[in-house]
Amino acid sequence: MSTINCGVLPGVIISAKNVGMFGIGMQELIIVLIVALIVLGPKRLPEIARALGRGIAEFKKATREVKESVDLEGELREIKKEIEEGPEIKEIKEPPKVEEKNGK
Repeated sequence: MSTINCGVLPGVIISAKNVGMFGIGMQELIIVLIVALIVLGPKRLPEIARALGRGIAEFKKATREVKESVDLEGELREIKKEIEEGPEIKEIKEPPKVEEKNGK
């Protein structure tokens, strides 16, 4: 059986077979759903689940946008730094003139 070291609580080891969604097993998840059904009722539970799903989707979208913004800012900083440092400009020399030969 493989084990996972829990980073939140040092020294706590969780067996891999008990790790499910949100770190709880299937039995605990079923109990949570039954309690939610009893507390919220069969009519409100789907509404709340939909609202929760939309909220999570909006949170993921906002998180992705912030990450993209931070990545873009980092790229802009790098470009600005390159521009400020400037490329090494060497004096451009005239290419040697080649005399044209006329066949006449």
